[in-house]
Amino acid sequence: MNNLNFSDNIIKLRHNKKITQEQLADFIGVTKGSVSKWETGQSLPDILTLPELAAFFDVTIDELLGYKPQLSREQIHKIYRDLAVAFAEQPFHQVMLKSEDYVKKYYSCYPFLFQICVLWLNHFMLAEDKNIQETVLTKLLDLCSHIISNCKNIGICEDTVIVKAAADLQLGNAIQAIEATEEILNPRRLASQSDSVLIQAYMLADKKENADSFTQMSMFLHLNSLIAAAVWHLIIHNDNLYICEITIQRIENLIAAYELQKFSQGTTTRFHYQAAIVYSMHKKKEQAVNMLKKYADEVDFLLTGDNLSQHGDSYFYSIQKWYDQLDLGTDAPRDKRVIYDSFVQSFANPVFSVLKDNKEYQDICHIVAKKGEKL
Repeated sequence: MNNLNFSDNIIKLRHNKKITQEQLADFIGVTKGSVSKWETGQSLPDILTLPELAAFFDVTIDELLGYKPQLSREQIHKIYRDLAVAFAEQPFHQVMLKSEDYVKKYYSCYPFLFQICVLWLNHFMLAEDKNIQETVLTKLLDLCSHIISNCKNIGICEDTVIVKAAADLQLGNAIQAIEATEEILNPRRLASQSDSVLIQAYMLADKKENADSFTQMSMFLHLNSLIAAAVWHLIIHNDNLYICEITIQRIENLIAAYELQKFSQGTTTRFHYQAAIVYSMHKKKEQAVNMLKKYADEVDFLLTGDNLSQHGDSYFYSIQKWYDQLDLGTDAPRDKRVIYDSFVQSFANPVFSVLKDNKEYQDICHIVAKKGEKL
């Protein structure tokens, strides 16, 4: 992050122009003592003097003051990570105020503002008061609207539309979410079916490494999208055990074939959790416990060591480069403690009451509780 650095800048600009303090003072119409105080940091020029100084040195006022409203990818990463850890360890309102101060300071750095929207969406539920949660989501919507209206980067704007829709859903604004995303996410659009165009272009341009990297990332993302869609398929058809069991069987085969449970970063955990809910609803206790065990094992794996960071494996060996290019790098969007707390709460789902007398289920709950002591 960059603070104002006017005194150093004025010295450097004057030296580059090879003029004295007195010559600069004469041109601007101030005393030599005023220029000396600017350069020693004792005072700043009058606001009406700044345009004259900027014009004299042929720089912008921002450059003159040393103000940089944009953050680097590394700086965005660090701020996000620091705030995510703070949300896990400090009072919610304090961290929220700190994040809002960052927003005011970098209100034109749209990649950063987008990540703040993601941060708020991932942590608003930590506020104990429902009204505060709604206030945070409303601020999120306002910030998203600011990004969409002013950012020139189409990719950031479209991603922001998705985040804004997710916030609308949390507030119960389903119609707004549909109107915002229905066309962007329409599977009939060519953009959603055109991966092969870029792959072919890479190959024709003799950029096989780029083609390989993009192909791997495309395969990986589509696999995760398929599993995420299957979660909703289970929710939609939770009253139809036949459809659910076929879905579970097919997705389980897919997860096993690509060993996705090792690095899918939550996609398989959500699937196994939803499968456990379906089986519990239909009082299929053995199957429900089996799915909960997979769910617990996967979360335990994620919370162990550095497994929470995004990564590939020996098959998807190129996706690491893709993760490294993201603003958040390979880090997960939430801290381990926040993930664990959410994990514990997930076992409080009333649907699992049918398992309360099951010994294996009790053992899983015990292991889950012990995990928290190690974090």
